[in-house]
Amino acid sequence: MSRQPDRLFELLPQFHRRRDAETGEPLRALLGVIAEQVDLVESDIEQLYDDWFIETCAPWAVPYLGDLVGYRTLRGYEEAVAKSGSLAERLAPRADVAATVTNRRRKGTLPLLENIAHTVADWPARAVEFQPLLTAYQPVRLYPGDDDDVSRRLASTKARLIDVRRGSELDLLGTPFDDFAHAAGAPRISSARGRGRYSPPAVGLFVWRLKPYSITRAPAYCIDRARNLFTFSILGNDSPLVTKPVPEPSATHIATADNVPGLIRRRALEDRLTDYYGPGKSFQIWRDREDHPVPPGDIVVADLSDWTYRPQRKQVAVDPVLGRIAFGSRSAPKRGVWVSYHYAFSDDLGGGEYPRERPEPADESVYRVGPGERDHKIMDAYQRWRDEKASDETKTNAVIEITDSGAYQEQTEFILDHGDRLEVRAAEGVRPVIRLLDWYSNRPDALIVEANPPCDDDETDECHRPKPPRLVLDGLLITGRGVHVSGPMGELVIRHCTLVPGWTLEPDCRPAQPEEPSLILENTTACVQIERSILGTILVITGEVDADPLRIHLADSVLDATGRDREALSAPDCRHAHAVVSIQRSTVFGEVHTHAISLGENTIFDGRVHVARRGIGCLRFCYVPPESRTPPRYRCQPDLVGASPIERRRVRPRFTSVHYGTPAYAKLSARCAPEITRGAEDGSELGVFHDLFQPQREDNLLARLEEFLPAGMDAGIIDVT
Repeated sequence: MSRQPDRLFELLPQFHRRRDAETGEPLRALLGVIAEQVDLVESDIEQLYDDWFIETCAPWAVPYLGDLVGYRTLRGYEEAVAKSGSLAERLAPRADVAATVTNRRRKGTLPLLENIAHTVADWPARAVEFQPLLTAYQPVRLYPGDDDDVSRRLASTKARLIDVRRGSELDLLGTPFDDFAHAAGAPRISSARGRGRYSPPAVGLFVWRLKPYSITRAPAYCIDRARNLFTFSILGNDSPLVTKPVPEPSATHIATADNVPGLIRRRALEDRLTDYYGPGKSFQIWRDREDHPVPPGDIVVADLSDWTYRPQRKQVAVDPVLGRIAFGSRSAPKRGVWVSYHYAFSDDLGGGEYPRERPEPADESVYRVGPGERDHKIMDAYQRWRDEKASDETKTNAVIEITDSGAYQEQTEFILDHGDRLEVRAAEGVRPVIRLLDWYSNRPDALIVEANPPCDDDETDECHRPKPPRLVLDGLLITGRGVHVSGPMGELVIRHCTLVPGWTLEPDCRPAQPEEPSLILENTTACVQIERSILGTILVITGEVDADPLRIHLADSVLDATGRDREALSAPDCRHAHAVVSIQRSTVFGEVHTHAISLGENTIFDGRVHVARRGIGCLRFCYVPPESRTPPRYRCQPDLVGASPIERRRVRPRFTSVHYGTPAYAKLSARCAPEITRGAEDGSELGVFHDLFQPQREDNLLARLEEFLPAGMDAGIIDVT
């Protein structure tokens, strides 16, 4: 649309504008269309000036400006521009192009290699030169008379005995901050088969691929039968604490443990408690609704793996490795415990405090829920909207926005009429938890969503049909039970949410109720749209004779049945779900039994797939177990490796962890076959983390390391997390 649609019309004389108004303003409409095209030309001219500068240029101009300073883009950039703009930005990062000239002046320095990892791959890193860490090295061929020289070299090395009483230093063995002497290794760090570290020409770039995510002033979980034992995670599972990275003071600074999102060690926390604990730092603890957190002097670091440690009075024991808290039995909190902490995960997925993109309709009433707001419960805000809608029929659109990261334990039931549009969402920067408890003894206690049948006076669409209701769940973590949807619903949108697989977790992150579904669609017409979410089994209960198949769209999400042999999508008794499914860039743990799959793309099906209608839809660039019944497949695995059982076992996806609640959940293992880690349409990995473009980032980083390494040195990327 034009910024000033009437600016050309206003240039006409008053006589012509009056005559045009008398005839229905056709001239004004024509000049409005012309003004819109004029605005496009002017905007393009303004952008031409911005394209001269790397900070303001359009994405397509980044490689052209880089070519002026000798920046080399990776192979495949041209194809990436046509397929995916986000992939093109990974292959030619704007910050990397801007720093090309500066980087050449700093070529060969370790801080430069760390900066390159940040600008090129967006990974925190620490560069380590392994030659100074060798005990001794000498030429394979010793010349006569060189014994004195060899003795002098041995005396000047780092060879020494290890003091076993210095536990904090021993914890660093094998880490990027290991300062002990090591014997030289035979494999080179750049070897494709067996990667070595400690050799004279080796430089290792340790990278942290998992990101730190914050939880702010959220309730801790009290262990059953104990009022003084807590976990940081509201789900009751062990969740290791992560360092909140501190920005490096200068570009020439070498990264330390405070500058990277590493896991917090017990001895490090004990030695430097105030560096990790406090406002704006890695974690904090409040008790009994007090305004001030627990003072650092009361914090003690302990191993709480078996809960045998007994803190003294007023002491608070913290185990950062397991994410556990223990109070003294005589000073246990009486009104609860609240925590702020950081955990590690691969990407912005599921419920979290990360920024979320979402539309902001202007015609919706917003009902805020939380401390200091008018409503303190979700159902109070919902009931207020229903009361206002009863007196004002135009208030059919509503948003219930939760403003804190608290836990809401209430009977949640949404009854929607035709024409209603309800969105239950988290405010920016918070992650609320909806805990569905065992309220009733004679019925399920799920989060109920029910649509009433249409009435004669309901709002209609352009085809004079009643508008079915629409519900959006955004940014929530739902635990304890699942979501039950029934009735003539129009659309159910679940985005940036976590419906905990198995309802809740055991301390070791195993599901407490692995057989229970997270989403039940019973006798409903809802079109389900799931985006960037984590959820358990989807159960479809509907008639197949008098109803059309449901439409289920799953994108950038994890569908987890908590087991490869359990049903991730099905009807009761493992029958085919009466649904047509579209799955893109997702990971499915479990079997899929459905009417049809209209599209499966860049997806990992870790369990068997069985569709009733093979002639509908297609699968492309996916992994599907060999015994599956699917629609036509295009460039899927293991079809491309042939019928050899050995090859089929080799390309089967391997994951670092398949248990929700662990930091590396659904992340592909480093031992996974390249047909999976680079098997997507654009060369990225299959599955839910496709859009991270990990292979392209790694290739780009290796290419830049070769360009800026000291002469004669080898470099390798070593994953820390």
